[in-house]
Amino acid sequence: MRMSYNRLWKLLIDKNMKKSDLRKIAGVSSSSLAKLSKGENVTTDVILKICDVLDCNVQDIMEAVKCEPSESNE
Repeated sequence: MRMSYNRLWKLLIDKNMKKSDLRKIAGVSSSSLAKLSKGENVTTDVILKICDVLDCNVQDIMEAVKCEPSESNE
């Protein structure tokens, strides 16, 4: 399993926000935002800051998805 943040990117579009806007408002680092963009792990602190700023729940911005067979070896 891996985390997908596609819901976050869709929510930003709906709110007419850019990733850089989110970074500034939520107070998260550019490296954390880069990790999110790549679908990599970030701390729960980062996730909670984003949820607080966007006034949403964790499941509104991320979901666990099954890995493709080629991804499970990485």
